[in-house]
Amino acid sequence: MQAISLASVCRIVLRARSFDADMPLTANEVEDDLPGAGHAPYDMLEDDPDQPREDTAEQEIRSFIAGMNVDERAELVALAWVGRGSYAREEWDEAVRTAREEHGARTADYLLDLPLLADYLEEGLAAFDLGCQDLA
Repeated sequence: MQAISLASVCRIVLRARSFDADMPLTANEVEDDLPGAGHAPYDMLEDDPDQPREDTAEQEIRSFIAGMNVDERAELVALAWVGRGSYAREEWDEAVRTAREEHGARTADYLLDLPLLADYLEEGLAAFDLGCQDLA
């Protein structure tokens, strides 16, 4: 992984978990989950009490992905593919190339349709001997 940061992947993992579990996630919980990460980079994870949580989580994921460049988006999709076993770690370049060709303009739609997105991303990170606990 060269373009996307571990912190970016972990943000999406945490928000996808919150969305899938239908449970609110606060900045304090993020700090507990990501030791040493600090509060400020994760302020975007606070739920808005005036907006349904599901909509907030989905909008935050969409907004975060929209702010990524094309290389980051391609690597995010490729990481999910590695995590679900569609590609091996050794096929990373091919996975990134295919992701760029197939999902460049609709990355958020594609990823949000994956019911196990957080699991796939975590498994993808594990294939590279990484994990969100590595942010400490």
